[in-house]
Amino acid sequence: MASRKEDPVLGSNDIKKDTEEEVKDKVREEGGAREMVLSAGNSIHRSGSRPQLDLSGAAIQGNNFEERDPTILLPNQSDDISHLALDIGEGLHGCNCSSHFKVADNLSPDVRSLIKLVYFSRHEDRSNDDKRKRSIKEKLGVKNVNRRSYPILGGRLHFVKFETSKISECLDFIYSKQLHHGGMDSRLWLSEAPPSDNAIIKATGGGAYKFADLFKERLGVSIEKEDEMDCLVAGANFLLKAIRHEAFTHMEGQKEFVQIDHNDLFPYLLVNIGSGVSIIKVDGDGKFQRVSGTNVGGGTYWGLGRLLTKCKSFDELLELSQRGDNRTIDMLVGDIYGGMDYSKIGLSASTIASSFGKTVSENKELEDYRPEDISLSLLRMISYNIGQISYLNALRFGLKRIFFGGFFIRGHAYTMDTISFAVQFWSKGEAQAMFLRHEGFLGALGAFMSYEKHGLDDLMVHQLVERFPMGAPYIGGRIHGPPLGDLNEKISWMEKFVQKGTEIIAPVPMTPSGTTGLGGFEVPSSKGDTLRSDASALNVGVLHLVPTLEVFPLLADPKMYEPNTIDLSDHNELEYWFTVLSEHLPDLVDKAVASEGGTDDAKRRGDAFARAFSAHLAREQCVGDLKAGDVHLMISRLMEEPAAYGKLGLANLLELREECLREFHFVDAYRSIKQRENEASLAVLPDLLMEIDSMNEETRLLTLIEGVLAANIFDWGSRACVDLYHKGTIIEIYRMSRKKMQRPWRVDDFDIFKDRMLGSKDKKPHPHKRALLFVDNSGADVILGMLPLARELLRRGTEVVLVANSLPALNDVTAMELPDVVAEAAKHCDILRGAAEAGGLLVDAVGSKDGLSSVPLMVVENGCGSPCIDLRQVSSELAAAAKDADLIILEGMGRALHTNFNARFKCDALKLAMVKNHRLAEKLIKGNIYDCVCRYEPSPSPAPAPA
Repeated sequence: MASRKEDPVLGSNDIKKDTEEEVKDKVREEGGAREMVLSAGNSIHRSGSRPQLDLSGAAIQGNNFEERDPTILLPNQSDDISHLALDIGEGLHGCNCSSHFKVADNLSPDVRSLIKLVYFSRHEDRSNDDKRKRSIKEKLGVKNVNRRSYPILGGRLHFVKFETSKISECLDFIYSKQLHHGGMDSRLWLSEAPPSDNAIIKATGGGAYKFADLFKERLGVSIEKEDEMDCLVAGANFLLKAIRHEAFTHMEGQKEFVQIDHNDLFPYLLVNIGSGVSIIKVDGDGKFQRVSGTNVGGGTYWGLGRLLTKCKSFDELLELSQRGDNRTIDMLVGDIYGGMDYSKIGLSASTIASSFGKTVSENKELEDYRPEDISLSLLRMISYNIGQISYLNALRFGLKRIFFGGFFIRGHAYTMDTISFAVQFWSKGEAQAMFLRHEGFLGALGAFMSYEKHGLDDLMVHQLVERFPMGAPYIGGRIHGPPLGDLNEKISWMEKFVQKGTEIIAPVPMTPSGTTGLGGFEVPSSKGDTLRSDASALNVGVLHLVPTLEVFPLLADPKMYEPNTIDLSDHNELEYWFTVLSEHLPDLVDKAVASEGGTDDAKRRGDAFARAFSAHLAREQCVGDLKAGDVHLMISRLMEEPAAYGKLGLANLLELREECLREFHFVDAYRSIKQRENEASLAVLPDLLMEIDSMNEETRLLTLIEGVLAANIFDWGSRACVDLYHKGTIIEIYRMSRKKMQRPWRVDDFDIFKDRMLGSKDKKPHPHKRALLFVDNSGADVILGMLPLARELLRRGTEVVLVANSLPALNDVTAMELPDVVAEAAKHCDILRGAAEAGGLLVDAVGSKDGLSSVPLMVVENGCGSPCIDLRQVSSELAAAAKDADLIILEGMGRALHTNFNARFKCDALKLAMVKNHRLAEKLIKGNIYDCVCRYEPSPSPAPAPA
């Protein structure tokens, strides 16, 4: 079949008319995808067998054109559409292609091989693209994106796994989510024609051959097999280039994430450990060769271990090693030299001289040795040899990067430690063993990318956001049972799991395609203090693909940029901030429930949210309620796995909390509070502006900066501030805060900023061309603080762009709310009204009273929904606005202190915040709570002289 031109995923929310031609045009507009240009030498076959869409006769079902997700009928569409790929394990096997030895593929099913499944779903998110927003986009030169520009306009990649022995559950999962017909989005393609025999699913692994007939029988789809090595390398390349914290080292139980520059990725060594070991030198996309290998691998460990210990499963053998002592079996250097080191050649007494060597000189039988000791000795013997052979191959080709993956590793902490020790020992510290968070999904991801129009080729690291839904703390991607049908079933599962803890056994229905994509969760493999074989496994979240995200262009050095100011690798910091989040949780739940009217349904969702977020903090610790006594119980569990979701920063935790709220349909927990504070602040704004206008220039500028700092006290994310709100009205607290604005502030660069704004003896003032003002909280913060400052900049001829959250977070103002706030404020100020008209915020205005053109005041969204901001991932609107900006003002603790305090920019930057946390004040500025920060950093390049 000819390669198709349209992507099968259709965003239908904008279609309003039901004529065939209009629907066709819309489908083509949303579905058109540019041809992917393949890298030279790419060995992955891009299948042309993915079906085309037949748009003839297309129409919207029914007459309700205002429906959010109207069903589109494609009566002549006969092909099914696939958005998934699999890596189907048949047993513990690998490409151990030694020229002299072969390891049998038909190993015991007790190995518990896995089916790894990668599937794509469309975003449910609907961006607001009203007349006002379109006007601002036009002024900034932002083009409306469509699928001609972005093959994947927005969606999610899900990573799930099943045991191969439970393949029926995998097939049920695929069927229940209709993944073989394009996922739950298949409601858009209600074809009356029967499914076609042309539907295919890409798969790799030995099971792709073994189970092909079963897939045809149960799902009516054909399996198209992809080469395992091709898929493995393609998956690894994508992850290493696209996921910021994909690679990590593992030494002495400590994980450390490694940032890989995708421009400096190749060449590297990929070591895949299955039954045997394949060592692959990767030189680029589609450019690799198998340079070595060994028949001593995972199959050797499992085969010998099964014979020597009578273990019934691979996991059981690994668990035994946790309790082993290899000194009873291995001959050490100290055994040979009387307990002494052999320092002359650099061998310590604890170095293994001969694996299993001690058994030769002892008159013992097999049953005299502990199975735990045998398992550990075997694990060390095989892991050390794999590490040594891998390093020697890296040395042979002059490579410093070695990535390890495969079934043998499977997140096992001691295995990774042993391999890492071997590489470090033989390389004398010059090379590092590295591992991948998604290493179990390399093959499945590579198979997904073998589709002709997968749309992943051009995605960059800043366009991918990993999020962790409700089930992540429990299973990390493993599925048990069918998907949930709705939110109510998700809440029911949460309640049952928390009540029964690890005793829950029965499959439980789980989640629609637009949310987590997970199924019901199986019971953890062990309890209590027993260390699971996958105790070091890193959770794999849902990978959100957002091609419209960009790197903030004004970062001085994006490669060196680190958004988080607080280092949570310090366990004392980690424990403190987790305690803060846990103690704030009951109040947040109250606000969330109140925002939904306090109904019984809202209370039930609020309770489920609290349990779910507590589970994220606590990992597998099930907590029945949120009493103060439970807080330390939760934290102690999380402290064991601080890297469970990748590199951890405070910004990540705060975003996780907001995502968890949204998962339980709490869209804006502080909605009513924000409305009330906005109304109170707008009522006093005219008097404040009149007071400011009566001042001379220098006093006015100082008063404006004081006003921003004073108004920043209104922060519902701060416990100290929440307690303060019970002691007075919003205006009383604001006035009290302004009275306490005594200089010098703890960080006080106001005089330098004043000289830049007003000039000094030897320099004339010149206005900035465009200022980006990153606003924080609703109410007094934005209305009495940032808007008056924006007004002053406008008065001086500077264009102003107010940058606000795309989604609600705490009481932060959003980009959707801000234009209405500006419109209300403009009723009392000609400067704001003229600028708002010029900036397209007052789209129905007839023009300013004086008929004079004004510099524009605009509002753009920042691309995030968190109290903090990571400037490596911002909206295309913000990136466009930044191109002509020469002043950045970051306001508030989240954007100027928790993140970006140490960020450096290409232009002038002013960071303003009141510190509302004791510990942060002490650690960051060696000050006290309510101290203020006014940090001004001039552009590294001199500003042009005024004309």
